[in-house]
Amino acid sequence: MATNRTKTLTVQGNAIALKRTKLADYINLTDIARSRETENPDDLVRDWLKNRNTVEYLGLWEALQNPKFDTKEFDAIRVKAGLNSFALSPRQWILRTGAVGLIHQTGERPGTYAHPDIAFEFASWLSVEFKLYLTKEFQRLRLEADEEQALSWQLNRVFSKVSSKLHSQAIRANLIPASLSPEQAAQTYGAEADLLNVALFGMTAREWREANPKVAGNMRDHATLEQLLVMVNLQTVNAELIRLGVPQAERLLRLNDLAIRQMGALVDAPTHPKTIGGDQNPDPPLPPRVQLRIVELPAEAEEPEAIAA
Repeated sequence: MATNRTKTLTVQGNAIALKRTKLADYINLTDIARSRETENPDDLVRDWLKNRNTVEYLGLWEALQNPKFDTKEFDAIRVKAGLNSFALSPRQWILRTGAVGLIHQTGERPGTYAHPDIAFEFASWLSVEFKLYLTKEFQRLRLEADEEQALSWQLNRVFSKVSSKLHSQAIRANLIPASLSPEQAAQTYGAEADLLNVALFGMTAREWREANPKVAGNMRDHATLEQLLVMVNLQTVNAELIRLGVPQAERLLRLNDLAIRQMGALVDAPTHPKTIGGDQNPDPPLPPRVQLRIVELPAEAEEPEAIAA
């Protein structure tokens, strides 16, 4: 059975390694070829690359997916493709054209890895039966990954709400004098919530609603896993900074810096969750570096100065 942790598929008793990339989880073509040729599996991959239809398919895929693809070099390769004297290794294809659909890896689990679109084409060329089993197993793994990511999002949303309650308690205990009216207290809560929104998302709740008038819910309902995890941390840190009496403007700068560093670490982490297929959402953007500007507040609202991006 395949698991996302081992990054290995088992197809008809053959272990097929996966390689996590920003585009998708690439599939080891050498392992697929080994299911038919145990001694020299890389020879099968090179034979496939000699095929003119293969070269044209790879060129079209790269033209659609890779803006840095060298089309002039591709044309030079295509002219010779299919000739008896033509030979092309995966490494030569990558170096000459700047292709991103294939990866040549040495060291641990060496071989030629390919984007799922390309790997399925290779499997079909090798064995239609094997391609069907490979596709079925890959889809099963993708479904598991989607379900795991959905559950993680829900759990992080719950943690965020729990942390928000603790954050509100810190605001009530340290920022809201007993003399403030409920309306003024609500303004203070809103200002602190927007401080976190600006630190992480680069905009206030109102700015998000104005930019997304037809989208239901709020910005946090549409946050990514990484953003929700960072938001939980920001709420905890801000509650402590409030307790220590740190001014709001300074807290915003500190929280924004923390959000940028934590988002960068999460996105770059080797265990960063990705959808298995090639059509997943891109990595969430890093929080923008905020620029403070003074906003005048109503005189009757004795609350910390409001923030804006």
